[in-house]
Formats: sequence, structure tokens, C-alpha cells
Amino acid sequence: MADMLEIRWHGRGGQGAKTASLLLAEAAAMEGKYSQGFPDYGPERMGAPMRGFNRISEEPIRLHCAIYSPKIVVVLDDTLISTADIASGLPDDGIIIVNTLKKPAEIRAELGLEGRMIYTVNATGIAIDEIGRPIPNSPMLGALVKVSPFLPLESVIEQIKKKFSHGFRPEVLEGNVRAINRAYEEVTSE
Repeated sequence: MADMLEIRWHGRGGQGAKTASLLLAEAAAMEGKYSQGFPDYGPERMGAPMRGFNRISEEPIRLHCAIYSPKIVVVLDDTLISTADIASGLPDDGIIIVNTLKKPAEIRAELGLEGRMIYTVNATGIAIDEIGRPIPNSPMLGALVKVSPFLPLESVIEQIKKKFSHGFRPEVLEGNVRAINRAYEEVTSE
């Protein structure tokens, strides 16, 4: 399907890639889109590399497999750049968003890539400041929505509020919303 957006998340167990992909899928569904959000991992422990996936479309989605040619790659841990082929299958007009203190040009050089748009944001720093924990998934959702406006920011925030209103203290919910908004504003490109 030409109009289907496919996203691959690279992270480590405990960083929230699974949660982010599920929240994104639910936010897309709230907007009347067809969506999928699912993880790919085995019996790994906390900190082990894992992947998450999203498909978002205006038409029903008939695929039920991992994503091998994503339009967008979201990297929650920049140490994965040296251990995983994060650009695998990414087209020349694809987008890479990395949680890092580095500039986009530094990530481009590290990956040895031409083409593609590269964005960076200090999602871990934002998460520590706003949530009090180094879990970068919420800020990365904000950065993702900014660089590829396939969903309104308000839909993602509404889904976070819906999911986090049960079982989380109000300050955790408010911190996640602030983290999303900050990353939306602070994500940079070359």
C-alpha cells in the first residue's frame, strides 16, 4: 500500500518502545485511521535490544509481519547505532530520529549515510527533567509527531492522558505531557 506509513522503533527493554508503538497505534485509531502497533522481542531481559513497529493507513491493513522497509526509524538508545543496522530497508527519502546528545550531522557520519533526513533530540534528558526517570519513549513520540505530522500532537497527548490517567499519579501524567511537548519543540535536523 503506497499510502501506508511504516515505522520501526529500536530500543532496549525498559525504554518504552513497546508502549510508544502501542500508544501511537491507539492515537491513530482515535483519528479514524487503521493502525498496528506491536513489539518484536524474545525472552530478553531489561536492557536487551528490541524493536517495535507501527503501520498507519487510511485503508485496512492486511499485513501482519515485521517491518523491513520503514519510512521512519525511531532510535531510543544511540548505542544501538553501533550494534544494529538501524538504516536497514530505509528508503533515500526516509527519516531517522535518534535520542542522543549528538547533532544530526554527527549521527549521519556515524551511520555513513547519504540521503535520508536525520533528526536528534535529547529525549533521555527531557524525560529525566520532566518525568524524573530516564525513559525516553514519551519525548520520542513528541519528536516523531513533529518531524512527520501524520497525526496531530493533540491526539497523541489525548491518548497519553487516557492511558496514564489510571494507575499513574497526576504528576507522572503531567510530566509525560510536558516531555512530549518539549521534544516536539526541541527536535533538530541538519
